Amino acid sequence: MTMRNAIALLFLSVAFSFGVLGQGVGLSVTEAETRGISIQTLDAENKSAVHVDSTQAVFTDDEDVKVLYNSYVQLLQDLGAFLAANDFEWDVPRRCYNRIYFTPEGTIDYFLFQFLGDVENQPSEEKQKRFEELVNDFIQDYQFGITAPVKFAQCSPTVYRPSTKQ
Repeated sequence: MTMRNAIALLFLSVAFSFGVLGQGVGLSVTEAETRGISIQTLDAENKSAVHVDSTQAVFTDDEDVKVLYNSYVQLLQDLGAFLAANDFEWDVPRRCYNRIYFTPEGTIDYFLFQFLGDVENQPSEEKQKRFEELVNDFIQDYQFGITAPVKFAQCSPTVYRPSTKQ
């Protein structure tokens, strides 16, 4: 291998690595742990969007908190619309816990989710896998409605519901 080819190969490897690392990842909490992605580590690297102790929160101003809330509601609505547009339908309401980690620019680094309730009340493994695939597609170019000077996280329980279309 010539020096020129070696440099070209190194350049392509680095460029490809940045592309892969720059993309968000959507996973169940269980799958994240299996892959060695620690919520404790992510929480240490990302400040809470809001917190009862304002010194631990990114957004403390009432107007910023309002924008954050509205942006988060919009994200969940946009995800629901994306799922429906991709022919994904919930059979019954599904309780879920989401923990989403954002870059300062408002893109999504990690979208972690965990369906709640007894095993028999959770979506099938196939349904969860399809949800994960669609979440990964959705977050690739999603722009959250607020940015921050640091990486931040927002979490919430939510209920994913069947669409109301007939």
